Amino acid sequence: MRLLRQRRVLTLWGAQSLSVFGDRLYAMAIMWIVWQESGAAAMGLVAIAESVPYIVLGTVGRRIVARFATLRSLAAVDVGRALLVAALPLAWEALGIPGMLACAVLLGVSGALFDPNLGALVPELVDERDVQAVVGLMDLTGRIARIAGPGAAGLLLTVVPQRSLFWFDGLTFLASAVALLALASRTMLPALDRQETGPAGERPRARVLLRARPDTAVAIGVHGAGIFAHAVALVLPAFLAARLDAGAAAYGAALAATGAGALVANGFAGNLRLPTNRTAFYCGLWAASGCVLASVALVDSLPGLMVVSVLLGVVNPFLQVALSTHLSSFPRPARLRLMSVDLTVIRTAGTASMLVIPGLAEKAPVAAFGLSGVALVVVAGAGAVVLVRRGAAAPVEERAKVLVRD
Repeated sequence: MRLLRQRRVLTLWGAQSLSVFGDRLYAMAIMWIVWQESGAAAMGLVAIAESVPYIVLGTVGRRIVARFATLRSLAAVDVGRALLVAALPLAWEALGIPGMLACAVLLGVSGALFDPNLGALVPELVDERDVQAVVGLMDLTGRIARIAGPGAAGLLLTVVPQRSLFWFDGLTFLASAVALLALASRTMLPALDRQETGPAGERPRARVLLRARPDTAVAIGVHGAGIFAHAVALVLPAFLAARLDAGAAAYGAALAATGAGALVANGFAGNLRLPTNRTAFYCGLWAASGCVLASVALVDSLPGLMVVSVLLGVVNPFLQVALSTHLSSFPRPARLRLMSVDLTVIRTAGTASMLVIPGLAEKAPVAAFGLSGVALVVVAGAGAVVLVRRGAAAPVEERAKVLVRD
């Protein structure tokens, strides 16, 4: 609440709230409509179409991503998203699935440009001592929007025409663009090109950054493993039917319990002092999350499932805040590149998990949770051990040394 008294933090908070809400509203609406019209296979195609730009731009598009490293550029991206979302019903009517996939790809491009740049700008708006707190605030905002977005989409789909829903969604992106422009008019941030980059203005390469900071490389790799393992949550309905003979009500209760645990824990995650060796702490958190995930396979009652769901939610904000705070301590060019790499890794892991997890869960939905959790414990635990042996991360002042090109 103290941070929200600062006008520029309040403005950015409003912009991010609207943008994430628009993302979640769109995601829920488009998946529901595609499923109704064309079935589950089309849903998978749309999900992949949106993820591919994150992977491509994060891998080979560092120069393109860096061109949108200003508040005004991000406002322009949100205007583009507003137009794309509003055009979705027209694309569907005129071109069917190909039109929808084209819009999904373009929206994926917009997200791949917007998300890492916004994350890299957030620490510039507060004092260094407030970085962890503002990261926690933005995490809380995102979690609320992820809950409210699908709920609002479900409600709106029952009371308004589909086209009106997408127009409303477009308005959230426009409102976000206005907030970003207002913030840009009152905030002078140094251009990325004028910050420390390297010889001849070269921006840092991911390979150079990760080689210079192997602790960060391990943390990002464990993040991908965590996303892959937790994809097993998608088949929770199959687990409920097989183990507890339960249905949609139990599924909704489990999701609500996870969300409640995350919301409660967020206030602590943003304010408790993190250990000096943040990356080792981060990997240890993923190992703890893996233990909780594996314990799902042992649950034999609905109350037990609620307890495990709350625990899964409690860990999530600490994971997000720990990694984001660590990445925020890098100089802005390196921060942007590393955040883009992290997005690429988790999108790749999420897409790959769609090819593996459903088949595993279809044959053994109960065992799938145990196997996924144990695998995560092994990977994250190994990462934590390696980083503890390496010791605490290098001081912030030394991190600029990695901003030279190979």
